[in-house]
Amino acid sequence: MQLPDSDQKKPPNPRDALTVARIVRVNHAGEFGAIRIYSAQILVANWFWADCIPALSEMLEDERNHCAIFRAAMPSRNSRPCRVMQFWSYGGWILGFLTALLGRQGIWACTAAVEAAVHRHLDDQLHFLKQRDFQLYGMILSIREEELAHLRHAEEHLQTPGVMLQVLRKVISFATDSLIWLSTWGDSTRMTHALKANKNSA
Repeated sequence: MQLPDSDQKKPPNPRDALTVARIVRVNHAGEFGAIRIYSAQILVANWFWADCIPALSEMLEDERNHCAIFRAAMPSRNSRPCRVMQFWSYGGWILGFLTALLGRQGIWACTAAVEAAVHRHLDDQLHFLKQRDFQLYGMILSIREEELAHLRHAEEHLQTPGVMLQVLRKVISFATDSLIWLSTWGDSTRMTHALKANKNSA
C-alpha cells in the first residue's frame, strides 16, 4: 500500500505532531534498552546457557536495527533521543544480567514480558499513525512482526507457567514500563493518554 507523498507524513495538528515525536522517542529508548538486556543475557549465556545464544544473538541484531530506524526517523519529526538514556543503559543491563542468572526460564520469561509490553504499545501506535504518518506506520508495522516473532519464540520455550514465573513476568513488565517512563521523563504516559483518547474517539 502506498499513499501519495503529500499524505505520507503530515500530522494534522501540533498536538498530533507532538505525539508522533514522543512515539519515536519512546520507541528509540525501548529499543536501546532491549539491546542492553540481550547483551547482558548473552554475556551470562556464554558461561552457562550456550544453547540460548543463537536466538538471543538474532534478537539482539533485530533490536540494533530497530534502534537505528527510530534514530533515523527523529530529525524529520522534531524528535530527539531522551536525555537520560543511562536509565536504559544500566537498568536494561541489570535486568538482562539478573534474569539470565535465573536460567533459561529466566531469559525467556524476560523476553516474553518485555516483548508482550512492546507488542501492546506498538498496536496502539499503529492505530494512531495510520492516518497521520504512513511512513512511520510502515516502519513500525515491519518492526512489530519481528518483535512478535521474539515473543512467540520465548513463549514456545517457556515451561508451563507456575506462580513464580507469572510473578517474575509481572515484575519484569512493571520494570520495563518504569524504565520507559523514567528514561522519557513521563513522555510515555502522555503518549499513551493521547493514543487512548484517539482510540476512544474513533
